[in-house]
Amino acid sequence: MRVTQFMLANNMLRNLSNSYDRLGKYQEQLTTGKKITRPSDDPVVAMKGIAYREELARVKQYQRNIGEVRNWIDSADDALDKVGLALQRIQELVVQASTDTATPEDRKKIADEIDQIQKHVVDIANTKIGDKYIFNGADTKNPLFIGYPGQPGFAVNGNQGDVEIEVFGGIKLDVNIDGKTLFTGMIGMLDQLKTALNDPSSNGKAIEGYLSRIETQQNALLSARSELGAKQNRVEMMENRLATQEEIATKLMSNNEDIEYEKAITDLITQESVHRAALSVGARIIQPTLVDFLR
Repeated sequence: MRVTQFMLANNMLRNLSNSYDRLGKYQEQLTTGKKITRPSDDPVVAMKGIAYREELARVKQYQRNIGEVRNWIDSADDALDKVGLALQRIQELVVQASTDTATPEDRKKIADEIDQIQKHVVDIANTKIGDKYIFNGADTKNPLFIGYPGQPGFAVNGNQGDVEIEVFGGIKLDVNIDGKTLFTGMIGMLDQLKTALNDPSSNGKAIEGYLSRIETQQNALLSARSELGAKQNRVEMMENRLATQEEIATKLMSNNEDIEYEKAITDLITQESVHRAALSVGARIIQPTLVDFLR
């Protein structure tokens, strides 16, 4: 086959164009820090990148879910701590009322204070996080109690279903406790205590009998807080697991997409040398024409 000057020039221009493309690719990699900027650059890298991003997005969603779980459990534990303080105060008041020196008027004043504490406990039982009631089981849209004891319209909703939040693939944590059993028993006991305190015929021994019932409610409260503590421990373990999964997914995505700067710089310098050599050869291939001499 006869090789003409035209063919040599075309080959040179095509090779120079490819060389410019490679230079542009390396410069773009150094600018962006990524191996590819469009799927067509490397479909395999692009497909793996999509998979790794999806995995990382799932992990981050689970971490947000874990944050909601922790917020729910911590809020419940804080609320029960306040209930514990309320029961402690009630215990002190019952000790005062159980002495035979306490008059019916004294006991009525104590009953009034216990009534206010009872309302405080009802408010705690209706604690909300955002728009969700945390002690009414799966019925998070409605409060556990409607109104206050002794008032018209007072009612107990009392849903006992579990509230579950997914924190990993196929793993769900129930974040609530049985608020109905805990709080209705407590409110019922306080109703009876107020009745006894307001009864002029009650004596110190009858009032003292409520101390054991208060202790029973305190034990139930401690049991609920212990349950929350166990859930907090599991949340911490899941947080650590998710942090590890996030690190792994991020590393895989980085290895798949991010360039090695040392290698990219070396490739760019090498390509620049090749390009200069191609330009030098091209200058020899394109010979002067008669027109060039006439100029």
